[in-house]
Amino acid sequence: MIDLKPKKGILLIAEPSLTGDVSFNRSVVLLAEHNDEGSVGFILNKPLSYTISDLVSEIEVPIQVHNGGPVEQDNLYFIHKVPHLINGSIEISDGIYWGGNFDTTIKLINQKTITKEHIRFFLGYSGWSSLQLNEELSSKSWVMVENQYESNIIQKSSVAFWKEKMVELGGDYLLWSNAPENPSLN
Repeated sequence: MIDLKPKKGILLIAEPSLTGDVSFNRSVVLLAEHNDEGSVGFILNKPLSYTISDLVSEIEVPIQVHNGGPVEQDNLYFIHKVPHLINGSIEISDGIYWGGNFDTTIKLINQKTITKEHIRFFLGYSGWSSLQLNEELSSKSWVMVENQYESNIIQKSSVAFWKEKMVELGGDYLLWSNAPENPSLN
């Protein structure tokens, strides 16, 4: 496996050893920012039981919301692939962006110019202080892989995404792909 360095756009796959971590157990995280001050990412495979229209009354379209991580779970974040429509977007990598003008985003969703294929909403985010992510990588809490999906990562919302990545990693990870989420219940 290629030895990657943390950078924007990388996917972090939770090691099977994170089974006791409520937030990150079986998570796939898109790293949206990584610099000397810290790192920010969004969990891609933890859909919540409500939609954006449940949270923002001005939005009329029911796009599913995901748990982005344990930090600031009372705040809404979004990634998208339409920076030409949403001013103020920050490029993550490979045609995927985060944030931007929320009023414009609301209007374009209601006009159906932006659909669930273009945008993903999160409550909260995953955050690491300076060097914290590097320490977690050194302690083998995460496997880093390139985002082969590029901007199409938005459609990867399945709770089975972690299992798919375990199968792709192969070797010992293949064994974990079929293990129960809570091995003590086996």
